[in-house]
Amino acid sequence: MTQPDDKSRRYFLKASSVLGMAAAFSPRTLGKAFADLKFQSRKTEGTMPQASAAQPGRESAIRPFHVSFPQADLTDLRRRINATKWPKRETVTDATQGVQLATIQKLARYWVTDYDWRKCEAKLKALPHYTTEIDGLDIHFIHVRSKSPNALPIIVTHGWPGSIIEQLKIVGPLADPTAFGGKAEDSFDVVIPSLPGYGFSGKPTTTGWDIPRIARAWVILMRRLGYTRFVAAGGDVGAQVGDELGVQAPEGLLGFHSNMPGTVPADVSKALNFHEPPPAGLSAEEKHAWDQLDFFYKKGLGYANEMALRPQTLYALEDSPVGLAAWILDHDSGSYAMIARAIDGQPEGLTKDDILDNITLYWLTKTAVSSARLYWDASQTAKKGFFDVKGVVAVPVAVSAFPDEIYTAPRSWAERAYPKLIYYNKLPKGTHFAAWEQPQFYSEEVRASFRSLR
Repeated sequence: MTQPDDKSRRYFLKASSVLGMAAAFSPRTLGKAFADLKFQSRKTEGTMPQASAAQPGRESAIRPFHVSFPQADLTDLRRRINATKWPKRETVTDATQGVQLATIQKLARYWVTDYDWRKCEAKLKALPHYTTEIDGLDIHFIHVRSKSPNALPIIVTHGWPGSIIEQLKIVGPLADPTAFGGKAEDSFDVVIPSLPGYGFSGKPTTTGWDIPRIARAWVILMRRLGYTRFVAAGGDVGAQVGDELGVQAPEGLLGFHSNMPGTVPADVSKALNFHEPPPAGLSAEEKHAWDQLDFFYKKGLGYANEMALRPQTLYALEDSPVGLAAWILDHDSGSYAMIARAIDGQPEGLTKDDILDNITLYWLTKTAVSSARLYWDASQTAKKGFFDVKGVVAVPVAVSAFPDEIYTAPRSWAERAYPKLIYYNKLPKGTHFAAWEQPQFYSEEVRASFRSLR
């Protein structure tokens, strides 16, 4: 095959940068143990942070933060849901045209009549929250210190369309594993930040908060908390932050865990971007990953293209809760199918309340557009696609491959992408939101991944 001309090369680089953000992004016993977990922290206080310029004396301060929303916001939310102007139903019998009318209407009815945000707020309030200013922006984070004196510090990063809600179910199993069938020697001090423009973090007022900058900010955060050695984990955008941390290899980073790693070889990535046939010689496992990615690149990139190219156009998401909900649900076919079944009364890891906790957090914090801008910022500097190998990763890496992720990374690709691959495992079930949907599997994977680095 001939090499692409200069115009094609420019197209490929631009496509790769846009695709660079393409993936974005409990049982009763779990709840009881979560409630029983004793956190070593001060009581939080304060109000929701906003992006602000640096002020003398606060640049390195760790400030307690209190989660609370007025009842008027919840009343307005229900009013807006009830006032939704619905379109006609789709003209197909499946989800090929997007989120189905019956699905979103069931969720909306439950949102108005049965859903209770205060239950989620209580879970959030049970955890210690803080903010600190990094590079001129307030960064929110949850920080749970384990009771174990030998706990390993870990920073876990969410993605889009997720939030810190994704990680709530894994806090207990990681910080207090003995309460969840684990061993004390596998304990972690858990740090869960909100990405810039997401949740309770500040909303950037200037451009430039790309993935490398977030990775550098996370290193500052961990050092500010007094950690000289730590590990990292994440999926979706959080996985890309992990890859970037691996490339930057800052002092003190022992390794990172990814449930959506960047392992796609250059020849495979090129063929996918140019809609060419798959390279010859792919194994059955690699061909399966190709098929998953080929489907996603051709059928699943609408939201990613819009947010990477025109995020400011998404005004409707700030005005319509149902519009926001549909946009968030329509992320990838595997997770949407699972969520649709949950909405229809067949929960498989996520319940209707789980789903609405995350959507309602986006709504109450007014972060639909500010979160989408992360795709734009990332696309301006990304040299590789989201799933591509990012560069030479100089730290140990662990990979957990879930079957219904956007693509299930083959072991062969992981070994080529990460010279220091210390752990690889394929799970029997799980979609894109691994920590949120399969917290037991995810927690066990993280414990196993870092056992050799303690």
